[in-house]
Amino acid sequence: MPAGHRPGLRHLVELLMEDLDAAHAHDPAARTRVEVALGYPGVHAVWTHRITHRMWHRPGLRLPARLLSQVSRWLTGIEIHPGARIGRRLFIDHGMGVVIGQTTVVGDDCVLFHGSTLGGRSMRQGKRHPTLGDRIMVGAGAKVLGPLWIGDDAQIGANAVVVRDVPPGMVAVGVPAQARRPGHLPDHGQHVEDASELIEYVI
Repeated sequence: MPAGHRPGLRHLVELLMEDLDAAHAHDPAARTRVEVALGYPGVHAVWTHRITHRMWHRPGLRLPARLLSQVSRWLTGIEIHPGARIGRRLFIDHGMGVVIGQTTVVGDDCVLFHGSTLGGRSMRQGKRHPTLGDRIMVGAGAKVLGPLWIGDDAQIGANAVVVRDVPPGMVAVGVPAQARRPGHLPDHGQHVEDASELIEYVI
């Protein structure tokens, strides 16, 4: 391999190892890194995306990148478009049903749970998927739709449908989701105006 390609390869290997360590650190059920490497579809999907994303930006490799991403979808139940930009140490827990659209941007140290969607609300070309900052948690079944901005350290509750920006550090719950400060979520014993307020914000 030409010497000029080695730094890129080293960087890719570094990213893959960080993904492995992130999954091991986030999941209390993970016993060893070998178990995670062999048995975690979320890790496999992210690893495949690291490769397909590089292919996507090389001339003539977009079709192979797309086909490889579909093989990954078939094997893992997780669909990540090769054009999506994924930061470091992404952890996809359980993973089945996760969809990440083409113009999505995901920051560093984010966690996505099963059934979550980072999708669009338009079929037009251009930026149509969300941008997530760093240290975002997206709960099971949550839908983040459109070219939104989700600020650093925000949390998206399980089954929330987010159609507006979420400021940094806020928790978004409900359908449509409302951003609240942590600790200001409704108790189950309190009267609420909308049944969607009863959706759990934790996994």
